[in-house]
Amino acid sequence: MVKQGGAAAALVERLGISIDPELLVLALTHRSFAYEAGGLPTNERLEFLGDSVLGIIVTERLYRDHPDLAEGDLAKMRAACVSQKALAEVARELDLGPFILLGKGEIATVGLDKDSILCDALEAVLGAMYLSNGIDATRAAIERLLAPSLARAAGIGAGLDWKTSLQEACAARGLGSPSYELEGLGPDHLRTFTATVIVGGAVAGTGRGSAKKHAEQEAAAVAYAAITADTL
Repeated sequence: MVKQGGAAAALVERLGISIDPELLVLALTHRSFAYEAGGLPTNERLEFLGDSVLGIIVTERLYRDHPDLAEGDLAKMRAACVSQKALAEVARELDLGPFILLGKGEIATVGLDKDSILCDALEAVLGAMYLSNGIDATRAAIERLLAPSLARAAGIGAGLDWKTSLQEACAARGLGSPSYELEGLGPDHLRTFTATVIVGGAVAGTGRGSAKKHAEQEAAAVAYAAITADTL
């Protein structure tokens, strides 16, 4: 592994792979910091790239490791491996939080330990990793970092993908398909999404997250718990 100087050397050591220093700084630049610093580039483009790279690598690994599983089961396993909660835990294991550049407001609210911020930053780091090293080296690094999640995925059950599990639970009970309403609140650099899931014409659950997909998954989890407990 190629060593890098600077404060991020410990992080690079934990990742086990070199990353272009400028890309790494960009990957760790949260929008709150960029906004307060006068409009610096944020890590959101790298997060977008990292999310896609992560998705294809995890999908390929699951496809190869579970040749007998149907598409639906593989989709649930992938959703569990790349969920906000799962990626935030990987970020915590790396102790990624202290390296993230945050604005004063996020620092005051302990943003360095928020699932949404940790997840987004990790995806951005993976994007930087890909641009710095290409797909093969990045695949090896991601498979190593996510090895525990990949191993656990087969036994998580409904939590593999709450939206799909909710859809199945609704169909089994004749409740029709759930629908989602989304609302984004706050300025661009501190945007939070709230999702409301509607089942049978009634609100069944709500969730929040820094991305629409995370808010919807959280809302679906609440609704699934209510429906399977027959409280709706």
